[in-house]
Parts: sequence; structure tokens; C-alpha cells
Amino acid sequence: MKPIVVCTPNAPAAIGPYSQAVKVAGLLFSAGQIGLDPETMELVADDVRGQAMGALDNLEAILAAGGSDLSRVVKTTIFLVDMSDFAIVNEVYAHRFGETRPARSTVAVRALPKGALVEIEAVAQVG
Repeated sequence: MKPIVVCTPNAPAAIGPYSQAVKVAGLLFSAGQIGLDPETMELVADDVRGQAMGALDNLEAILAAGGSDLSRVVKTTIFLVDMSDFAIVNEVYAHRFGETRPARSTVAVRALPKGALVEIEAVAQVG
């Protein structure tokens, strides 16, 4: 099976040599999403709550473009610049995912692109 690149104008364009997502073998693998406005390519907020909401907006747009949605996500990874933001991001995440409980890892990192505070990537079922 050949991988299929997923691209949508409803999420920020890739800021490097990668795809927004790739579908293969019934799964969609998203690139990490930060809270960028797809039109301005600027962060949607200065705080982690707003950036987490923006990252999830972008992730949802990519999932939709690839034929999936948050209810079909099986694994996420969250990257945080500051682990003290864990509770805030958890609150936003729980609200958006509802009863869906994919497997998840959360990792502290030194820095993220564009000075973002949080980045979220996902693997979801499609088809």
C-alpha cells in the first residue's frame, strides 16, 4: 500500500519538509500540531490553554481531511515546554476528546517551533 499525503487549507501549512498527515493501511498519522492560525501562521494565543485549543482545532481539521475524527484517534503524543502546564492541557484535551480515551504520552521538551508551548500529534483509524 502506498502512503497517501493528507493536506488541507483548514490547518497550518507544514513549516518544514513534512506533510500535515499521511494515510496508510487504514491509519492516519498526523504531524505534530501547534496552535497556529492557518491563515496568518501566527500563534492563536500567548497562553497554553489557547494554544492547546488551537492545536486541537488544527488536528481536527487534518483528521477530517483524512476521513477521520477525534473519536477514531487511537494514540496521541503531547509535547509540553513546561510540565506545570500539564493540568491545563489535560482539561482542554479531556473536554475535546470527551469519552474517547486514546492511548497517550506526554513529554517535556526544551522548545517547540514558533515558540509554541504545546504540540499534539495523533494516530487515528480511517476508512
